[in-house]
Amino acid sequence: MPVKKKLAEKIKFRKDIRNRIMTLSRADLEKFFNPGHIAIIGVSVKDYRFGGASFLFKLLEGGYEGKLYPINPRGGEIMGLKVYPDLSSLPDVPDLAMVCVPARFVPSVLEECARIGVGHIHILTSGFRETGLVQGHELEAQITRISKDKGLKIIGPNCMGPYCPSSRLTAWGAIPGLSGSLAVISQSGGLTQRITEYTRYLGVGIEKAVSFGNGSVLDSTDFLDVLSRDENVQCIAMYLESVKDGRRFLNTVSEVSKKKPVVLWKGGESDAGAATAASHTGAMSGEQKVWEGLYRQTGVIHVGSMNELVDTVLALTLLPAPSGKGVFLIGGGGGNSVSYSDTCIREGLEVPALSDSTMKALKKSVPTAGSIAGNPLDMWLTFLDANYLGEVLDLAYRDPAVSMAMVDRLIVRKAFHVPDGIDSNPEAIKRVTERQHEKPIVFIVDSDGGDPDLAQKGAVLRAQYCQAGIPAFPSIRRAARALFHLYRYYSRRT
Repeated sequence: MPVKKKLAEKIKFRKDIRNRIMTLSRADLEKFFNPGHIAIIGVSVKDYRFGGASFLFKLLEGGYEGKLYPINPRGGEIMGLKVYPDLSSLPDVPDLAMVCVPARFVPSVLEECARIGVGHIHILTSGFRETGLVQGHELEAQITRISKDKGLKIIGPNCMGPYCPSSRLTAWGAIPGLSGSLAVISQSGGLTQRITEYTRYLGVGIEKAVSFGNGSVLDSTDFLDVLSRDENVQCIAMYLESVKDGRRFLNTVSEVSKKKPVVLWKGGESDAGAATAASHTGAMSGEQKVWEGLYRQTGVIHVGSMNELVDTVLALTLLPAPSGKGVFLIGGGGGNSVSYSDTCIREGLEVPALSDSTMKALKKSVPTAGSIAGNPLDMWLTFLDANYLGEVLDLAYRDPAVSMAMVDRLIVRKAFHVPDGIDSNPEAIKRVTERQHEKPIVFIVDSDGGDPDLAQKGAVLRAQYCQAGIPAFPSIRRAARALFHLYRYYSRRT
């Protein structure tokens, strides 16, 4: 096909998409995220492979309690379940159909779904618009036409679909999942899966997550709209490479941000990334200046990496709103105190002078030699004595200049002169959880470097704090950036 004709087909396809707005309801959420019956179309009965068989296995492994109907024209049995030859032979009409057949068969499967009354469909299959081939565009155009004509709600194609730990709908992602208050909306299946694993390890559970891939029918704005009205969702994290209707997305995210924080990781910001996005989900990333304008206008929290997304989610889901951006740095080491101050300032926070009453109290306990009484506080005893740390935190709670506090943690190792058996962390966690609602308090567990023992101990200690509801970060820079996002979100909202 000539280049001009091929481009015209692409433009026509995208105009058709823009002219259609699919709305989702609470009932649709139930069908997608809490289905009582699931049909998996395209299950290999000969061997285990990614697709229908692997999804079936993971649902069974995750303890899904609804009915599962594997479908293969050959029939037979798999994993102790009867295999049905087609949808029409099922004893029930499934709430959700997962389509895992080759791309050329997908339109006929959708027609069969419509005939028997299956209205909610997830298409795992790839091989559509993202290929850049005319045939792929034509197949995806068929999907959108069938959806419009038959009233089908479709996630995909080319995606991992819905994920919901509370209903044990965990065909992918962290298994077993952890229920919580975070919603994830993403074009990428692999990144969505990683987010569910990452946050679970740090004690932040998922209410609902969806990987929507090419988004030929339902896209990011559809899910953003309906998940913002889900009372179980406190925070929404997104990974996007493009949006179909920029004006609708802008209007929706503006309204949602007034009620709930939206953390957005935008893929394809570089020329190389945009080219890769086109072959990943067929996405046209758009002008970077347009996206920068959207961030300014809407209050959405723009992040640039997986770590920054998860760090920001930790702060937003586990911490109260700060009254300002003044941070009290608590820890030990002169060099740390200097570098920590510099980092906080660079990230947009302030390191204010403490009040006279706070300074008077600190000078009673902080020796003149070898320590620094002030902000930052360089005092070795904060590492070893949780009771003393609690007294310092009480000063932070009372000081009007302090809106947040960062506490440095020591990972005990041979290089430090610490007696064996001293572990103040359990008591420190208890002290903070008793007062965490008053002002945001986070911990720094610095385990960077090439020492595998340090990395392992740091990961365990960080998880210990996070799973107790106290954000802990592996570097001062990541902590400072997360707290700045927290401050900026609430300051803009008010």
